[in-house]
Amino acid sequence: MINIASIDGVSVNSQEPCSYAASKAGLIHPTRRMALRLVKVGIVVSAIAPGSYASDLNRLARDHRDELAHAIPAGRNGIEDDMAGASIYLASRAGDHGVGSTLVVDGGATLARV
Repeated sequence: MINIASIDGVSVNSQEPCSYAASKAGLIHPTRRMALRLVKVGIVVSAIAPGSYASDLNRLARDHRDELAHAIPAGRNGIEDDMAGASIYLASRAGDHGVGSTLVVDGGATLARV
């Protein structure tokens, strides 16, 4: 099982409303709790915390892609392949030992936040 959280659940973003960040942080803890319980029956539970990806929810990243890229250490917003790779890793045997983990896929954005 892979839950989709957000980097706003693991670090502070001054531009996001508190309710959004709280909901994403609130998903990370149940991911860990479910992981402890379900690993005993062979189900691995983990989460992905994506950063800036263009979407209808993140219109800023969609409509101002180049302007936002300067704030991301990798120099770009995330693309579908980034999320696909993270999902494949967590869903594969390679990710079996990442029980309860949250994989941050953000180009280093959380490391650069003040």
